[in-house]
Amino acid sequence: MVATTESAASTPNTAGEAEDRWRQDFRRRWGAFAASEFGSAFGYAALPIVAVLVVEASDFRVSLLTVLASVVSAAVALPLGPWIEHHRKLPMMVAADLLRFVAIGSVPVAALLGVLTYWQLCVVAIVQMAARLAFDSAGVAQLRTLVPQLYRPEANGRFETTVWTANAVGPTVGGILISWLGATVTMAVDAVSFLVSALLLRGLRHPEPAPPRRDTEHHWTREITNGWRYIFRHSGLKALFWNSMVFGGCLMAVVPLQTVFVLRDLGFPPWQYGVITGVAGIAGIIGSLLVKPLTRRLGEHRILLFTGVGRNLWLGLLPLAPASTTGLVLITASEFLLVLFAGMFTPTFATYRMNVTDDAHMSRVIMSWSITNKIVQPLFIAAAGALAAVTSARTSLTVLAAILLTGTALLPWRLQPEQHHQSLTFNLPGSSM
Repeated sequence: MVATTESAASTPNTAGEAEDRWRQDFRRRWGAFAASEFGSAFGYAALPIVAVLVVEASDFRVSLLTVLASVVSAAVALPLGPWIEHHRKLPMMVAADLLRFVAIGSVPVAALLGVLTYWQLCVVAIVQMAARLAFDSAGVAQLRTLVPQLYRPEANGRFETTVWTANAVGPTVGGILISWLGATVTMAVDAVSFLVSALLLRGLRHPEPAPPRRDTEHHWTREITNGWRYIFRHSGLKALFWNSMVFGGCLMAVVPLQTVFVLRDLGFPPWQYGVITGVAGIAGIIGSLLVKPLTRRLGEHRILLFTGVGRNLWLGLLPLAPASTTGLVLITASEFLLVLFAGMFTPTFATYRMNVTDDAHMSRVIMSWSITNKIVQPLFIAAAGALAAVTSARTSLTVLAAILLTGTALLPWRLQPEQHHQSLTFNLPGSSM
């Protein structure tokens, strides 16, 4: 009897070891994500500042830098989707991090040597954005295979909390670093963050499943459009795709208009504008932390609809603001509520998309989604800017608020068959990651 007990005690608990392994890998994966997100937040404004102060680029060239980063990087990344899909994801992620480390790190080196040019900044912006698209495409697919379905809402919630924390802290710290050390040094910090991320990812030990095999007969055009075709064949994904385009386009168009409206039209001082931005970051953190208890109470589908509607309702408060304390309160409330609901919606949506997309299409779906965003958002920004030029920032913001309201109709109101899975449960024994 003693021998039997000793034998049982010495038998390795392979299930427990496997669970411990993926949890350890998730923490490392989360650490890599946090390192790159905080580094990017610190260096958020560094590239255009370098363009203005170091290479003395004109206003047009600074704007062109942003446009090139979005449009050209999308074109470069387009054929990468099918290629990433049929290869192991972790090496792709490490390669994307190292590419960003080299590209961004080349700026302070070139500045130190006195050979930095505007066109090098353009190449860096394009490479950085294309590598981000490739990393995200591989990263979501890798996370899907690493984290069991039961724990994906919590995992996505942690990532969302990290994003909002970085957005709340990073620009302020980055501004201080730029003031003290200069924009090129801040870009060096940003570059090192990607090296840290790559090293952490290299330490993952959880076995990655073999990638889906490519069909013996495949057509290049069909391969690169397969992500969009998968989205449009699934009614829930299709609805959320168009909802995402409307929301993302309107939100990105609001950013420059809000700056003009608050600082110039209403005459608020910059420190009050900073307060508005800071409150929005806090709202995002709170929203991401509420996902877990609310999903446990209401269920995934109700939270998806509740937060999807909620994030589209509050922009209309912004153009109503007068140049007074009441106006400041309205603007702050608009930002807080919009971002609060967005902070709840994003991880819930990310979990839904992860659960209803199979392994053979995950990377291409993410790539197609990201590329469309990179094309749609500049169009919204340009159209809203043109409308503001012929009318006013307030009018343009009002139109954007009205468009955003229409996005609620694009949510997946009818429960899809894929959503009739077991309700997501939290706080199970050992469920903490």
